[in-house]
Amino acid sequence: MRALASAIIDGHALLELIYVAAVAGVGFCVVYALGVIGITRSQERRRARRTGAAALYAGLALVALAACAWAVVTGVEIMATK
Repeated sequence: MRALASAIIDGHALLELIYVAAVAGVGFCVVYALGVIGITRSQERRRARRTGAAALYAGLALVALAACAWAVVTGVEIMATK
């Protein structure tokens, strides 16, 4: 029975899948959190009339949310081609 299971399941590919999924999940969450932080801090700085800092945080939010959008599109593309 064990020989049949090892012939069906590629252990290396399964471990690679677990590793890549964990790294991608944590990475996506961190980048999304940077986007949320950028938005909230930008609004706080704008209310305090610190326009330079507000613009920098807005730029951080824009870059982080664009990276999230890129990750989603890339993930869908990879799933569609496999």
